[in-house]
Amino acid sequence: MPTLGSGNLNPGKLIRNLVVAAVVLIVLMVFWPFRTVPTGSRGVLTQFGAIKKIEPEGLVIVPPWQKLALFSIRAEEAQIDEADGSTSDTQPVKVSLTVRYSIQTDRVSEVYEKYSHNGDLSSYVQTATQEVFKAVTARYSAPDLIAKRSQVSVDINQALKEKLNMYGAQVINIDMRNFSFSDTYMHAINEKVTQEQLRLAAENKVRTVEAEQRAKVVTAQADADALKAQADGEAYATVTAANAQAEALKAQNDALAKSKEVLELRRIEVEKIKAEKWNGELPQHIYASAPIPFLSLESGK
Repeated sequence: MPTLGSGNLNPGKLIRNLVVAAVVLIVLMVFWPFRTVPTGSRGVLTQFGAIKKIEPEGLVIVPPWQKLALFSIRAEEAQIDEADGSTSDTQPVKVSLTVRYSIQTDRVSEVYEKYSHNGDLSSYVQTATQEVFKAVTARYSAPDLIAKRSQVSVDINQALKEKLNMYGAQVINIDMRNFSFSDTYMHAINEKVTQEQLRLAAENKVRTVEAEQRAKVVTAQADADALKAQADGEAYATVTAANAQAEALKAQNDALAKSKEVLELRRIEVEKIKAEKWNGELPQHIYASAPIPFLSLESGK
């Protein structure tokens, strides 16, 4: 048997061996049975076009007669620019939305078969969102659409969930930008806002003037009450002083009257003592103005 070292290697055989090795390598590469399903995906295993199995994440053995397609179940995003609708008061309105969604894992086979081979449903989401926006905005007037923005967002979210469920998708969240109306309507709104601001400013001014007038009235009333209280106090003080003075005069007169009675009693007592001490003799010297004791000039006495 020839060896490499002998230098007698058959060139034809060497070429044949190389060809065989290449063919085997190509066959292994083409029919390599080991595949990997990455995170956030599912593997759709088909045989002659028919779905045989949905493989989870990880290593998958794929026979040569079957094919493996990767199907994303990650969150996807659909942009809806200027979705248009009309309000209940026939005002045209537009809005831009971003809808984030994902495929329901238990409906991968259905979505793959009917709608998408890779999990991208953006075209369906855009169409569904346009329809939902038209239906929801028709329930609200233009002012309510602005004033009840949060409720409008809830209504759109709920209706879109029901709509996308038909396609095996679930809504994660919706970002809704500001509503835009026609230039004519926006001008009318601005005018209304301006008039409302002017009205409020006028009302505030009236309330300020009324408050100032009430303050002046209160101040004047307080001043009048203070003057009245002062006058009443002075009058009361005058009356009180007069009453006190009258009482003092009365007390003084009573005291004087009592003093006269006391003096008269004292005089009588003195005369009585003199009479008791008189020996019956008249005084030898009588002055012109001196009284004669115990002599009465009245008749009969």
